[in-house]
Amino acid sequence: MTWTPHATVATLVERDGKLLLVEERSHGKTVFNQPAGHIEQGESIQEAAIRETLEETGWRVKLTGFIGLYTYTAPQNGVCYYRFCFAAEALEKESDKLDKDIIAAHWLSMDEIRALEDKLRSPLVLKC
Repeated sequence: MTWTPHATVATLVERDGKLLLVEERSHGKTVFNQPAGHIEQGESIQEAAIRETLEETGWRVKLTGFIGLYTYTAPQNGVCYYRFCFAAEALEKESDKLDKDIIAAHWLSMDEIRALEDKLRSPLVLKC
């Protein structure tokens, strides 16, 4: 069997002391996550982070820094994810049309995010 890690991006968008998270459907459950997703062919990791944030939240952002690279192996399928995390500044709300699996985008404080720990899509939400 060939080991193939999945390369993904996530964006931490901060405004007025709150972070932008998405409420989404994943594996039949409602979970919370940073705007995140897979890198498309021919796309840089920065382009992917900006695109995923817009598609999942409707917010246009400017990346302000690279936070780090994190790994996670999903227990339900054994897939290993490499997640490139970026900090970003919210520029403008461009659209209310969100990806099909996204229920809503929320601005949440760290205390509110910690209170949702059992509903976070993965432990990476609190790490990155």
